[in-house]
Amino acid sequence: MILNASQLNAIRQLNDEELRKGQFAAYGYPAHTIRDMLHTIEALKKEKKKWQRLAQDRGQTLQAVRDIIGSGSNGSTDSGPDPEGFNKAD
Repeated sequence: MILNASQLNAIRQLNDEELRKGQFAAYGYPAHTIRDMLHTIEALKKEKKKWQRLAQDRGQTLQAVRDIIGSGSNGSTDSGPDPEGFNKAD
């Protein structure tokens, strides 16, 4: 089951109310387990955002490398040093 943000907020509010009740909370209600689950969900969201940013940065870096490589090999015969001497016009 996939929960949206409003459903997670409703669960969080209900759970916070149960935690505030302390010893008068409903018997058997797993408030601490639900709190831990909500913390895990928030941590996973942060990790997902971090990896998305990393992937976006990686894509931008790869595009920059492609641009550099593409501009370096534009078909010119004098594109840099020729260690073998093949481009000499003797």
